[in-house]
Amino acid sequence: FQLPDLDVQLSYWAVLIVGLLTGFHCVGMCGGFVLSYTARGAQRGVQTYWLHSQYAVGKLLSYTLIGAGFGLLGAVISFTPTIRGIAAILAGAFLILYGFNMLHVFSAVRIGFTMPRFLSRFVREETHRTHQPFIIGLLNGLMIACGPLQAMYVMAAGTGDALEGAKLLFIFGLGTLPLMFGFGFLASLISHRMTHRILNASGILVISLGLVMLNRGLAMTGSGYDFHTLIQRHSPATSVSKVGRESEGVQTIHMTVKAGGYRPNRFVIKRGVPVRWVIEGQELTGCNRVILVPQLNLEIELKPGTQVVEFVPKQPGTISWSCWMGMLHGEFVVIDGEAGEEQLVKRIWVRRGKIRSSAATLRNCPQCLVR
Repeated sequence: FQLPDLDVQLSYWAVLIVGLLTGFHCVGMCGGFVLSYTARGAQRGVQTYWLHSQYAVGKLLSYTLIGAGFGLLGAVISFTPTIRGIAAILAGAFLILYGFNMLHVFSAVRIGFTMPRFLSRFVREETHRTHQPFIIGLLNGLMIACGPLQAMYVMAAGTGDALEGAKLLFIFGLGTLPLMFGFGFLASLISHRMTHRILNASGILVISLGLVMLNRGLAMTGSGYDFHTLIQRHSPATSVSKVGRESEGVQTIHMTVKAGGYRPNRFVIKRGVPVRWVIEGQELTGCNRVILVPQLNLEIELKPGTQVVEFVPKQPGTISWSCWMGMLHGEFVVIDGEAGEEQLVKRIWVRRGKIRSSAATLRNCPQCLVR
């Protein structure tokens, strides 16, 4: 059973949908500000679309910069692959708990951050004092009392990357804008009960994003408990494993990096024998450009063309690795010499259901080895 690699674009679409649903929450918190600058602009004869454009630019700029700041904070804290994975696990756990809180499952427990009093007072005074849409939009990013916005900031920190944090918050902010600009019309069509249900749907999506973030963290720590690894471990696999070819005391493995993942992404290698991992970077993306191997304390930044990584596997077992986002996966199956080959052959399936009882399978038919 070959589990397809999870596409990072799915997370972006989920964040956009959360933003769209959060728009109903934004109407309640910030709708008055929009009405205020719209009314003032009408008195001065300013076109509404120009006012909304200024507000949108200010809000997106604020969200994006603060999202980048949280991503950078996550990167500073997560200075090793393992710590980065732990940070993602904590962020995912927070998102899951917060999502349940949005569904009022833990109604007795308040989950979230309280806005500092001085910051709350500053934002309140400035938004009432100014009627400039751009400034009001900028101040929106500081309204961390907004629950869904808190969840997105935590998710940005969990990425451990300033660029990814900025992307997430930009997409989220983009999703909140349509309802803000058309809330007067939509409010007349949607009942209070329906609005409540829509906000509940937002909570479900936040939980889903939390599960994705939690799974990424588990993958980045190399724990072996992420969804992809568990499925591979408990399913009769049919995916091909590449066997390292040994020559002059060194076993060499080759891998190609494509936009959709790493091919192949599973290798059989011997314990105690130096490994020469030849990586051909053909289609590098924001997701696959860095490989984390926590158990070997390796963080490999890929470049176009060919590069070689060398290491020595010291313990038999499975060494899991992934991209830096924990979404593209791979592993090394470390065996203990000839005895390890014989044991591995006993528990593998060969294509077309034919099982060979000799370790020669590994040497003579490396393309047909499956777990």
